[in-house]
Amino acid sequence: MSYVISPESRPALPVNGSSQTFPVRRIHCVGRNYADHVREMGNDERDPPFFFSKPADAILLDGSDFPYPPLSEDVQHEIELVVAIGTAGRSIAKEDALNHVYGCGVGIDMTRRDLQAKAKEMRRPWDGGKAFDHAAPCSAITPARDIGHPDKGRIWLSVNDEIRQDGDLDQQIWGVAESIWCLSQSVALEPGDLIMTGTPAGVGPVKPGDTMTGGIEGLGELRIQVVDGLF
Repeated sequence: MSYVISPESRPALPVNGSSQTFPVRRIHCVGRNYADHVREMGNDERDPPFFFSKPADAILLDGSDFPYPPLSEDVQHEIELVVAIGTAGRSIAKEDALNHVYGCGVGIDMTRRDLQAKAKEMRRPWDGGKAFDHAAPCSAITPARDIGHPDKGRIWLSVNDEIRQDGDLDQQIWGVAESIWCLSQSVALEPGDLIMTGTPAGVGPVKPGDTMTGGIEGLGELRIQVVDGLF
């Protein structure tokens, strides 16, 4: 088969302890999954989970520069546990959900908060605030065979060595198995899918020159430098 333009290579993440990489197909994100963050954003933690998406090519590797995006004056960090799907499934049962997980990593859901807020006011999709270039920094993936399925442990993020977010995975309203179960009722999950599982309280803005460092106990850290935008 020939193409009218040359297709780009598929985005991929390193795999800890391996020379292989994990190809990224889709990025699904769980909205409002830590009670303290739900409250700080003025929402109700009793609401059921919902999901939004980022494009696969929004992946930004550990140690990379994050170019400050255009059209925004309020770009914020959201540290998250990232779950990598290794086995396909749809309408997955909760008790079987973790069998579909290849491994986990550390991610940051970068958000143009002002654009997101404007979209909410106008009852429009969030894409402009969430699905922009480089909006999904992510660490290497650690296979579940090595780490298991983390459901507790510190999750944190600092900006210029000042702690901004500091929570625990056990504060999630919807655990990983529940998120997989719920998401798989509406879309088929395939190998290569990532699920960003929500963020604890303490989200805040960054600016060019800032260094973001985030980590999850037992999974390692992710370090990203904010630089002037490309536009």
